[in-house]
Order: sequence, then structure tokens, then C-alpha cells
Amino acid sequence: MIEPFQTTFAVPMTCDGCVKDISSSLKKVEGVNKVEADLKGQLVFIEGTAAPSSIVTAIQATGRDAILRGSGTSNSSAVCILETHSTTVSNKIRGLARMVQVSPSMTLVDLTINGLAPGQYWATVRQAGDISQGATSTGGIWEALKSTVLGTETTAVKEPRGVFGRVDVDAQGRGNVFLDRPVAIWEMIGRSMVVSKSKDGPFRKDDADTLVGVIARSAGVWDNDKMVCSCSGKNVWQERQEQVAQGMA
Repeated sequence: MIEPFQTTFAVPMTCDGCVKDISSSLKKVEGVNKVEADLKGQLVFIEGTAAPSSIVTAIQATGRDAILRGSGTSNSSAVCILETHSTTVSNKIRGLARMVQVSPSMTLVDLTINGLAPGQYWATVRQAGDISQGATSTGGIWEALKSTVLGTETTAVKEPRGVFGRVDVDAQGRGNVFLDRPVAIWEMIGRSMVVSKSKDGPFRKDDADTLVGVIARSAGVWDNDKMVCSCSGKNVWQERQEQVAQGMA
């Protein structure tokens, strides 16, 4: 059973009517247990087991956009921006994985893909975080050797924890899956994630349908309240427009 967790979203709201519209839409989403809004702060707080991507979709259905500002507690969240290293593709960012740890040994993974050829793909965490040569330099599946050795001793080879699961991409090039894996966030930070039709490889650097990224920490539910980036000087909505243009959901 998945433990409930908290998420915070920045949402443009101008009045109590906005709050009511958003709350009404969110309460229809399976897994949403509690919704609270801060009109002045332009923030919506949600508690439950629903995938962050499904929450964004529900908010967008009201005619408003939403940006995930934090999830889980401090040091319990991670994100991975997935891109192709193919030189023939102009828009290289094709996916986003949001991760939140809900117990000492359980992490939820919300994986969204956009722009790949239709078919079934594997999402795996790799041994290394070197993506200089795309997926080809990321090493093998994380803990694959450990699983093989332990399996030999117990006569049953277990699936490595680095195998997250499969995601189906439809005819429009879109795919989304919500997975739970027996891992902790700290174990994955700095490692790479690969999404490809091949689970084990070998991979090709120039394959437009093989995605790779490095897993990095992201803000907890109360950790990120800034509205303007100190680096670019842009507000969150200006950065959001750039991200959408790059294919990030």
C-alpha cells in the first residue's frame, strides 16, 4: 500500500472562485485526499497518493497552469530530466521523472515521456552518472550483478532494484507511468536513468528514442517558496514557458 505524501504546486489564482474551481477538479482525481490553497502565495497544497502528473492535468483542465514546487519532506525528493543525445533531433528534452520517497525503503516514480516513437520502453537506473556519451557511458543496470549473485545463492534471480519498469508510448509519442520501487532517494542521487526499448543495452548514442539523464535532488514540499530565479532573473512562469517549449511537462 502506498503511503500518502504531500506536494506543492504554484498555480495562478486571482480570487476565491479560482480556488473553488481548482479544488473541485482536484477532488475528482483518484488518490487526492486533501486540498488546501494559499491565494496570496499562489500555492496549492495536496496530500494523497495521486501522481504529480495527474494533478497537473487536473489543474490544467480548469484553464490554469501548474508548476510542481516541492514534494515529500526535505531530502526525500529527486528529479531527472531525460533527453536524447541524437544530433538529428532539435528538441532534445523528451521526458521527466519525478521521484518522492514515502517510506525508508519505498520511492514513487512519476515518469512522463513526450516525443518518442510508439512502443514499449524500459526505465532503468544505471551504475554510473556519466552521460557524456549518452546512454552508452552509463554502465550496466544498478545492482544487476548483486541480484545475479544473490539469486545464484538462493536459486532464484531477483530483478535488480535498478529496473524501474516499463512505460508504453502511444501513437502521439506520449507515455506516462506511476511506479513504486524498493529504493531510497539517497541511493540514486548522481546516478543516471535511461529510457530505451532495450532494458540491458547495448545502447547507441545517436538513437533518438533512447533517453538519458542524471538523477538530482529536488525541493521538499516546504523547501521552495521563491518565485524569481536568482540566476536568470526570470519568474517561475517565464521559466515554465521555456520548459514547455522544450518539451518538459
